[in-house]
Amino acid sequence: MDIYDHDSSLRGDGFGVLAGVDEAGRGPVAGPVVAAAVIMPDSLRIEGLRDSKKVPEKEREVLFREIVCQAEDIGVGIVGHEEIDRLNILGATRKAMQSAVWDLRLTPDLVVIDAVTLPSLKARQLSFFKAESKSASVAAASIVAKYVRDAVMLHYHDVYPAYNFRKNKGYCTAEHMAMIRIHGPCPIHRRSFKQVMSVPLPF
Repeated sequence: MDIYDHDSSLRGDGFGVLAGVDEAGRGPVAGPVVAAAVIMPDSLRIEGLRDSKKVPEKEREVLFREIVCQAEDIGVGIVGHEEIDRLNILGATRKAMQSAVWDLRLTPDLVVIDAVTLPSLKARQLSFFKAESKSASVAAASIVAKYVRDAVMLHYHDVYPAYNFRKNKGYCTAEHMAMIRIHGPCPIHRRSFKQVMSVPLPF
């Protein structure tokens, strides 16, 4: 069963309005976590649509634009570094996902989520691991979430160029950790992440 057949099967079970939900930004040590909810027409087929982690950046932009142009509805939720530190990353991820669903104009009959359940969401939910590899709607959400988060990190690169967020997007690369050792954490670093606070500083 391919990713489109999976969603068509769920629609055939009576869930006509199907929203796929995924996030980007759980792993980085800087910046927000971003979630997207996408409702696609059953007839829509987008060539190359798959998990955003398997899509090169230039192709991801093409897929993002096609999704935005053809999806029935898209919602986005963003939770910043301060709330991540306050809630923890799982709590922040849930909040971003709930916000993305609430941002939709349409009311979904079923929300398909990658690996997370949303206790505050009243809609019917189906959660399973690697949903972005099995559901076209979740794959589309993964593309949108990743594209939006990358755009946010490009903005932060202009604000804090020393950390090269344009390249690392806030992930824990050797270069990024070296810049934290040299300059210390900047305002968007996640202070609750041990990778940030355990870096020895020069002062």
